[in-house]
Amino acid sequence: MNFSRFPLRINIGFLINAPVGTNRDFEFELPTLRYHPDQEFHDFKGTARVTRTQQGLFVQGDFETMVTSECVRCLAEFVQPLQTTFSELYAFDQRSITESNLLVPPDGYIDLGPLVREYLILEIPIRPICREDCKGLCPICGEDWNASTCEHQHGSSSQD
Repeated sequence: MNFSRFPLRINIGFLINAPVGTNRDFEFELPTLRYHPDQEFHDFKGTARVTRTQQGLFVQGDFETMVTSECVRCLAEFVQPLQTTFSELYAFDQRSITESNLLVPPDGYIDLGPLVREYLILEIPIRPICREDCKGLCPICGEDWNASTCEHQHGSSSQD
């Protein structure tokens, strides 16, 4: 069951005592996924497969979404597609814990939200570009060379 405050929260309680190898796929499709105050993803969809192992619950996530970015060349906003795939272990106890430091919560619910957010943010380019052939802005007058030319434009210039 997904809760509106925690749209990526899943009930995994039934897997805790299931035989090793038991798995379940959880499908997600959300028009908007907000992480206040700094991030909003659009057309979010994906699958999380949770598999019972001897050490804990192994989560394999495959998600895609769109985020609004600003081009570093022309400063125009554009929609940037993002895709991430990850695998993490939620350990049953401290002996099996990994670098991620994830433990199976005692209430039987895992909120994948923080984990998904972290992996998606890692996919956002440091220098987003609206399109490969973006010409950028004139460094003198600020004219957008994608839309028009100015008297300062000479030859083809890339401000990457």
